Amino acid sequence: MKSSVPLLDRITRYIVKRKGKQMRPLFVFLAAEISGGVNDSTYRGASLVELLHTATLVHDDVVDDSNERRGFFSINALWKNKISVLIGDYLLSRGLLLSLDNNDFELLKIVSNAVKEMSEGELLQIEKARRLDIEEDIYYEIIRKKTASLIASCCACGAFSAGNDPEVSNRMKEFGEKVGMAFQIKDDLFDYQKANKTGKPSGLDIRDKKMTLPLIFLINNSSSSEKRKIKNIIKNHNTDPNKVSGLIREVTESGGIDYARKKMIEYRDQAIEILNTFPDSPARRSMAELVVFTTDREK
Repeated sequence: MKSSVPLLDRITRYIVKRKGKQMRPLFVFLAAEISGGVNDSTYRGASLVELLHTATLVHDDVVDDSNERRGFFSINALWKNKISVLIGDYLLSRGLLLSLDNNDFELLKIVSNAVKEMSEGELLQIEKARRLDIEEDIYYEIIRKKTASLIASCCACGAFSAGNDPEVSNRMKEFGEKVGMAFQIKDDLFDYQKANKTGKPSGLDIRDKKMTLPLIFLINNSSSSEKRKIKNIIKNHNTDPNKVSGLIREVTESGGIDYARKKMIEYRDQAIEILNTFPDSPARRSMAELVVFTTDREK
């Protein structure tokens, strides 16, 4: 990440010191170990994934006007939007060059396709948030694109780096997609859980007019008049804490939380089923534990 531009070095040091769980590179390494063994291209694949993922997070904070990321100030909060966009572009370019300089064309193709799908998923979500007309099948399509596609690409990259076998890579990609679906549903459930400091659900997704699975379940099981009332709160009263808390209570009482948890477990079990088609090994058992972590994590 070293650069001749001091400002760039300062910002990249800030990013590296505040890195997250780095779960996505873990998927790359474990998928490679399961599929034949880690090698130099596996490390480049993991680096590519982390660079592109970090770039999308920097850009997301600009789009969402977010001042916080992982409990610290976001890049745009400290250095403003223009620099943040350029930093995101720089991270993207470093990932591209890393692959091109080492002729990792297939890895680049896998991850670039995921970034394309992530952009499509975000835009589809924004479009649907404006009209509040999202159905359950559209919700699954959104999270498949915006979250599951990147985890799927991690697993596909790892598998391909280990043996250049498209069949194994595709099977691992399907596994990663199922994990990603479960991962995002778990993320959506956090919005309905009690926040550590206040003891109240955050309701951030409702504020941002994001139609998550628990909320979709409530709407689908409400009368026409109740649907209009719910959509009115989301559209016009999404910053009123009392109305948002009341809506969250309705979601819980309707069985929306339980329904979402059930779907999350279904995706997790489908992922484990695919994983079990690979030979037993310490790496496969570690991967199974990582899958369980995605649905049992507390943050």
